Parts: sequence; structure tokens; C-alpha cells
Amino acid sequence: MKRVVITGAGTVNALGHNVPDTLEAMREGRCGIGELDMRDVDRLAVKIGAQVRGFEAESLFNRQQLALFDRFTQFTLVAAREALSQAELEFSGELSAKSGVVLGNSGGGMQTLDENYRSVYEEGKNRVHPFVVPKLMNNAAASHVSMEFNLKGPSFTVASACASSNHAMAQAFQMVRSGMSPVMITGGTESMLCFGGVKAWEGLRVMSKDACRPFSANRNGMVQGEGAGVFVFEEMEHARKRGAEIMAEVIGFAMSSDAADIVMPSKQGAARAIAGALADSRINRDEVGYINAHGTGTTANDKTECGAVADVFGPHADRLLISSTKSMHGHLIGGTGAVELLACIMALRDGVIAPTIGYEEPDPECALDVVPNEARDANVTVALSNAFAFGGLNAVLALRKV
Repeated sequence: MKRVVITGAGTVNALGHNVPDTLEAMREGRCGIGELDMRDVDRLAVKIGAQVRGFEAESLFNRQQLALFDRFTQFTLVAAREALSQAELEFSGELSAKSGVVLGNSGGGMQTLDENYRSVYEEGKNRVHPFVVPKLMNNAAASHVSMEFNLKGPSFTVASACASSNHAMAQAFQMVRSGMSPVMITGGTESMLCFGGVKAWEGLRVMSKDACRPFSANRNGMVQGEGAGVFVFEEMEHARKRGAEIMAEVIGFAMSSDAADIVMPSKQGAARAIAGALADSRINRDEVGYINAHGTGTTANDKTECGAVADVFGPHADRLLISSTKSMHGHLIGGTGAVELLACIMALRDGVIAPTIGYEEPDPECALDVVPNEARDANVTVALSNAFAFGGLNAVLALRKV
């Protein structure tokens, strides 16, 4: 099997429009959650979210592109440009033919959907723009990345709710590891922060109206975010031959299904995914130093995840550093695992553990070191990134310091 490394990263999210700004915000424990700025916000019960502010699409794309690009696609292309610029890769010939893109996304073009539903139902119009379908389809972002960078290999989108990014990155990892593709562009993207998107999530009654406080006893729900994270997964020898800077090595993954409940998480299902990632990576549990938790800030998710970690790691669980960066950048649904992978890279490369901010009261059912409120320096050689989705879909990635 081939070894797989990360040679480029890019992002747009509520903490920053690029990787350096995002990592700085994570180090500082800065919160990107604030009052929502959108149409009909007064009709919403939940009025907060982690919006990407100051994103000027008109300066990044031409008029023709804007007619084709929903906001989630815009975020993706900007993040992909940053990642490919860092990796210093251009695709032609055989490299172009074999390399591709796999992205995670759950909602597709929600902004486009929301605008056009308004146009048809509220304003009574009988026609919509001819590009509505190609603009809102879930694979739009992946397709436009493949076209912009001449990626002619496997290209598709994975939709598995909140585990979409991790599932997508796992597929990209497997393609490079197996030798199918020397390079894969991967990650995830989402932009559900529109009236219809927030209103739908309100119905689930899992949303906080004031803050995201993962693992804190007084937590009262998740907070939605938006944005994208994109990475270059590359076969190690290919990267070394061209002198690429290596950010981290991807060493394993595992996926599981609870097969139990559409919304309630299962400790056993999560534990099987975590244990499976360790087995696939061929590492011992005491080699793991940091876990970027799914940590949504809901009562059920946080205690289930802590229980799964305790079951898998035993006594070593007390020595693990665990944090939820959703407390800062919100829950990006299909894109969340991609932005969270940046925290894992920061832990491995820079020795900085992003904090769980908003933590106020200890919860005996979450009695692990959740790095409350302030970043911490630590020497970490292996990190895990957890993602557990509605539908009981679990995906865990393992990374190692290079």
C-alpha cells in the first residue's frame, strides 16, 4: 500500500478566509459565532450562526461564474485555490488523467434553493434561471474544482450528513493508498445559513439560541456554521520526488453504521469507528495524543462520544487531549470535518491544541480533558478526527506527524 500525505490545505470559514487566519483564531480561542445577517431573520427562533463575513464573491468570480456558483461552490473554489497554490501542483498528462476530487456536502445549493422557492411561491413567478439545477446540485462544487484544475480522474460528492467530509476524505485516502490516483483533492463544503436552511434545523430542536458549549454541563445545543475546507492528498513518494512540503500523513480510517436510530447516536457505533481507525492505522491506542471531537454541544452527542472514547482507550482516555472546534466555527454539517482537520494538522505540525471554548461547568458524563477555553501546547504524534452523523453514520480519520 502507498503512504498518503497532505501537501496543501485551504479554507473559508467563519474564523478566516484562509488557513493562516483560521489557525490563528483557533490558537486564540476566538469565536466566529454571532448574530445572523440574513433576510427574514426576525421570523427565526434561532438568530445566531457562524457566518462567513466579508466574503466578496464579486471580486473573486466574474459575472458568468456567479450565475453558476452557489455560495457553497464559491467557498470551495477559493479553498481549493489556496490548497493547490500551497502544494504547487499543476495537472497535465497522466497526472491529470488519474487525479480527481472527492468532496463532502450535505445540503447542496441551499442558498439557490431558498432564493428560487421564494421566487416561485412567494413572488408568484413562473420561471426560474436555466442554471438553477446545475447551481444547486450537490456535486456542483466537485465538478467545478475538477474543471478549474484539469482533474480528469475520479470526481464525485459524498453526502452523509455531518460525516460527509470525513467519508469523502476517507475515499480520497483509499484511492491514493491503493495506487488508483497519485493525487486527490478532497474535503468538504456547506452553506445552509439561509432562512429555509435555519428554519428546517429549528424543527429538530437541537439548536442553541445563545452559544455552542460542547461538553459543558449547561450546553443547550449546536450552532450552525458555513464554509469549506480543501486538502491535497498525495502519494508520499510522489510528493518527496517533487520536493513538496508535507503537512501530515494520513494513516488510517474507519466507518461504521449504528443501524439503530435516525437521530440518536450510539456509543457502540462510535466506538467501533474509533477502534477501527486505530486498527487500520496499525497503531496502539496509547500513541494517540489528540482527538478533534465531533462535539456538537447537544446533550446526547457529547456524552455518547465521551463514553465511546472512554470505552476504546480505557485508562489512556484520561491522558488524551480532546477538543471541539465547533465551539468556534460552528457546525458546518457536510463541511465540518474538513475544517476540523485543520485543528488536527495544527496539533501535529505546530504542537498547539485548539481549545473547546464556551466551557463553563464540568459534566460528570464528559469527564475527559476537553482543553477548556484556552489553547494548549503539546507534543502530539498521532491525532484522530471524529465525525458522527444523523442516520447513525460514523467516520474517523487518523493522522500522524511527519
